[in-house]
Amino acid sequence: MTIHMVKLCVGAEDIEDLENWQTRLMEQGREPFHHTRMMPKQKDQLLDGGSIYWVIKGAIRVRQRIVDVRQIAGEEHSMCELVFDPNLVRTYAKRKKAFQGWRYLKPADAPRDLTSGEAAVDIPPDLDAALKQAGVW
Repeated sequence: MTIHMVKLCVGAEDIEDLENWQTRLMEQGREPFHHTRMMPKQKDQLLDGGSIYWVIKGAIRVRQRIVDVRQIAGEEHSMCELVFDPNLVRTYAKRKKAFQGWRYLKPADAPRDLTSGEAAVDIPPDLDAALKQAGVW
């Protein structure tokens, strides 16, 4: 059964910052990746169609499919390398409070993708939630 991961995109002001960071990695011959200290216990479920949902400025805004989870040697201890599909998929903004590390995200709790015909309006998550609740959005 598929499970996702959610992680803060620390230092990114917007989706373009994430895109630029990963473009620089790919220009160096690397795949988009992120190192984290803890190896996910549900690695197989992540690799079964799971994505990482990036939190930017207090809301989940974009996701990437996880294509590999590797254990690598760190300076003091082993690390986990999460490898992503380079395609960034914009999602509806979903408010998410700050947290450390990463968390699992059930598919039912993940925001849906924006389709190609929908505008990726970057409005504040609170306004987005209020408009949806009012049935306007």
